Amino acid sequence: MKKILVVLTNVDKYATKDEPTGLWLSEATHFIEEFDHNDNVQIDLVSPKGGNVPLDPKSLGDSLDESTKAYFENETFMNQLKNTLKPSEVNASDYDAIYFTGGHGTMWDFPDNAELQELSREIYEKGGVVSGVCHGVTALLNVKLSNGLLLINDKTVSGFTNEEETLAQQTEYVPFLLEDALRERAAQYDKAAAFSSYVTTDGRVVTGQNPQSSKAVAESVKKLLDL
Repeated sequence: MKKILVVLTNVDKYATKDEPTGLWLSEATHFIEEFDHNDNVQIDLVSPKGGNVPLDPKSLGDSLDESTKAYFENETFMNQLKNTLKPSEVNASDYDAIYFTGGHGTMWDFPDNAELQELSREIYEKGGVVSGVCHGVTALLNVKLSNGLLLINDKTVSGFTNEEETLAQQTEYVPFLLEDALRERAAQYDKAAAFSSYVTTDGRVVTGQNPQSSKAVAESVKKLLDL
């Protein structure tokens, strides 16, 4: 049995304006769907505070594709989003991979969360996979390994681009630009055209550029886990 920890935000509102945010739903569902019908995979949901995961309204409505709509209408799945685990309730040694979902809320509760950093470090150092997509990659910014180096130091990574943030009209409201922050930490940042699916895999670190990349991140993680 392979176990994957999926991490989601608890932040429901921008700190910089009176507007709701939260999980970009498809970034969870497109990833989870790739493993859902495999009896040899268990997925657990965790968030910084545990409990409820708010959904970004912009990721719902007309933005719902058929696959994500099915999850949105699935009572069991939606209850899981309301009752996520706390980091203190999971043991890194149980997991083969960790995956950080996005949504703008993650920019406030992922980067400086020591518990999430420790989970990532432990999973990686025991030979597991660390992955993220879009703004979820903010969780990797400050993960330090036992040798004192940042996990992403000299790693090829992707994440939401400066151009995409501009197109989303959120540049003035985010606490930092993810592309810039990754470059500042000596990561080898890579990207493709705005809002096109793009994934980088550098060893056991897998990162996706934007919401369109979630399925491809899952496919890369599957390969690394020999699933």
